[in-house]
Amino acid sequence: MKNILKHIKFIPAVLLLLVSCESLDLAPEDRFTDSNYWTSVNKAQTFLNTAYSQMQNSSRFFYNEALSDNAYNGRGDNEGAASIAAGIYDPSLGRIKGEWNDRYSGIKTCNLIIENIGRVPDADPAVIARMTAEARFIRAFQHFQLTTWFGDIPLVKKDPSLEEASTISRTPHAEVVEFILDELDAAIPALPKNTQLVPAERGRITVGAAVALKARVLLYESRWAEVAQVTEQFMANTYGQYALFGSYEGLFATQNEYSSEDILSLQYVPIDRMWGEFFDMAPISAGARLNGLAPTQELVDSYIMTNGKRINEAGSGYDENNPYANRDPRLTGTVVYDQYNWKEADGSSKTIYIKPGSDPNTAAPDEYAQGSSKTATGYYTRKYYDLQHTTSLNSGLNLMLFRYADILLMHAEAKNELNQMNSTVWDQTIKALRTRAGFTDGAALSYNASLGQTGLREVIRNERRTEFGMEGLRIFDIRRWKIAEDVLNGYAHGAQFGVSSVDNGYLRVNLRTFDPDKHYLWPIPRDERLINSNLTQNPNW
Repeated sequence: MKNILKHIKFIPAVLLLLVSCESLDLAPEDRFTDSNYWTSVNKAQTFLNTAYSQMQNSSRFFYNEALSDNAYNGRGDNEGAASIAAGIYDPSLGRIKGEWNDRYSGIKTCNLIIENIGRVPDADPAVIARMTAEARFIRAFQHFQLTTWFGDIPLVKKDPSLEEASTISRTPHAEVVEFILDELDAAIPALPKNTQLVPAERGRITVGAAVALKARVLLYESRWAEVAQVTEQFMANTYGQYALFGSYEGLFATQNEYSSEDILSLQYVPIDRMWGEFFDMAPISAGARLNGLAPTQELVDSYIMTNGKRINEAGSGYDENNPYANRDPRLTGTVVYDQYNWKEADGSSKTIYIKPGSDPNTAAPDEYAQGSSKTATGYYTRKYYDLQHTTSLNSGLNLMLFRYADILLMHAEAKNELNQMNSTVWDQTIKALRTRAGFTDGAALSYNASLGQTGLREVIRNERRTEFGMEGLRIFDIRRWKIAEDVLNGYAHGAQFGVSSVDNGYLRVNLRTFDPDKHYLWPIPRDERLINSNLTQNPNW
């Protein structure tokens, strides 16, 4: 797939056509769907590559964290993160409009493939079936993202005419979900397992990817019995060969792309297709120009102690004066904190000084300073930092959309919600993840039935947060658990670098607002409703 993606740069005209219009009819059909275009499998594959490239982008992958309590977008309004987190957005926000148009443009690409690929002459039917299945997966993925943000949405099963696009109405969320699940079930028989991919095909959609998306859709709908069934079969290698990668830190390194844990990733290629968000996320001394996305104290506090206790739990051993000692090793793999041991590709390392006045270097490039271009929270990000980066920290490192750890945590959550959690399920899921992370204390690894369903629910939810910190999933968990009004109202905090009389010295970095009567659904974009009066608006917008 990386070889295939090198050719994405040759199709910008198609992309321009796809995103140039406001309505759902986002491309003039006579430009690239006539009989002169669908003449070979290679041309069809180029079109399918476009659909792959429209699934997600690196900016949303990272800045979605700032929509949650995990991170703060302190410079600008990247992907609308600052506006949405503060609760000061409306239907005209660029992110709202962009999410809608980009995803419907991706759906259009898929519909054009599905409706036209059969016109390719002398093609192997199995090849056409597989490409069609990939397009159906991507179309399902795009609808899933839309209905997760907006609720009821136009369900677009075929490429609409201009008249249809300007009069289409919203389909109930439940109906959209069933369409997504049906599409995935229809796609699965034509998709290969990961063990059947040749090296040049790595990164293409597999049975495992389709089943992982199916499990996530079911999870978001709280269909626990179905989640448990699907994930159990996944863990039994029914859909391919997957396993946790041996090192949590190494999982996000270039040399370990396509590991046993990687189910489906956004594909990048050095030089030809790269991303550069770490230019505004890494420590300044590591080559960043400023800090636009910083982990919060709330995220840092979620990492348990090595004995399995929360930092505020009796007997945890947490020391506020030495806060990063004896913590979940995933903290070090994710967040850069004061006195962090920063490793470079050549094997060298250096200390990152963030606390004001601590750096022996008078330039103090990484020290927190209010109002500066450095971190606003007292933290930087390590996870996904590419040691093989090019100029301006540009990276060709793949970004994982689905990984096996999620299958394990979905299984654990579903079994607990069914009140079926036991030591066997715990050992298969939470213990396995903590062991991989580096925990050795039996108290952290052993199943504790005395916690009960409610206590285990909190453990599992926190495990999701720390396992996937800075990977863009937290906001979706917050929304489906309906806890946003609890965790997204009030101040997001930074490190203990402030005055002791205010929040015990923990920096107040951003005042968040979340209205549960309004903000669980994004508003339908204003421009779309001006074009199409049949598009109703979500409550209280």
